[in-house]
Parts: sequence; structure tokens; C-alpha cells
Amino acid sequence: MLLTMTSEPEQQIGVGTPDAFQRLWTPHRMAYIQGENKPSGPGADDGCPFCSIPSKSDEDGLIIARGEKVFAVLNLYPYNGGHLMTVPFRHVADYTELDEAETAELAVFTKRAMTALRTASGAHGFNIGLNQGSAAGAGIAAHLHQHVVPRWGGDTNFMPVVGHTKVLPQLLADTRAMLAEAWPKG
Repeated sequence: MLLTMTSEPEQQIGVGTPDAFQRLWTPHRMAYIQGENKPSGPGADDGCPFCSIPSKSDEDGLIIARGEKVFAVLNLYPYNGGHLMTVPFRHVADYTELDEAETAELAVFTKRAMTALRTASGAHGFNIGLNQGSAAGAGIAAHLHQHVVPRWGGDTNFMPVVGHTKVLPQLLADTRAMLAEAWPKG
């Protein structure tokens, strides 16, 4: 409980020119901006987080489900609540490098992700995509991963547009548990 909260914004030294706006700080995004958890090179042994995540417990790795060739994991820097990725276990950079079994299971996991997100959160739509290479926007270009981003009618509001801030209503651990529970069996 905040005991010193007032109705007036507190003036902070060094935050810029005083104005009528209160600031909503998102310091956790700085880890992403500074490249935390990014591989040091293209190899699987170069610190690839997608290669190390499967060795963790599902809870610690934010893994929602595991298959034979692919796993589903929450994005640490989500665009929306429930933003997850389907990732092959094998360290490959390009979609064309997947074998037939990996390609098939990646598609199955994408469908299951959509089903789980609809069940758990009532998602109205999805943005689904692969960013191939850093020039195409891949944050971790060395290990293929497909984004599944749930969307809802009216989910774009002034915060990301004006404030360049995304407000997420749930902790990642809670989102992981909810989606793991809703993940289709089979």
C-alpha cells in the first residue's frame, strides 16, 4: 500500500521538462532493448535462449506445452497478454531448414495455441508470423520461432499509440498456468 500517494504528480529531478503528464515507466523493457538473453553468435552453444529453455521446468521456462519436435513458450516481452511462440527444439534459423515432421508439428502447435488462447482468454483474432533474419525484425534470428499474438476487438488503445507502453493485466507465470490448463490434449 502506498502511504505517500497524492493526487498531484511528484516532481522528479532529471526526468525532463516539467509538464502536465504523469509517466508510466516500463523499465523491464530495457532488458529487451539492451539485448539481454540474446545469443552471442549463430550457434546453438552461443547462448541461445530457445536452446536452453527446454532444460528448465515448464514453470521456470514459461513453457506451455512440449511436443516431440516443437514446444510452446510465452514471450518474455509480449505485445499482448498471452503472446506466445511455437519453437522447434532443433536450432535452425530458417523455415526452409525444418524437416517435414518439424513443419507439421509447428503447424499443429500453432492451431493448439489458437485454441488454448480462445478457451483461456476469449481471443477474437490473432497475429501469427515468422520473422526470418534480423533484417526482417527477428529478435533472435539464429533460432526459428513463430509468434502467436492474441487480439481482441478494441485492444489497441492510447497507451501503445501515445505512451509507447503496453499494459498487461497478468503476470507471465499466471498466463503460463492458464494457457497450459487450456492447451488441447492430443
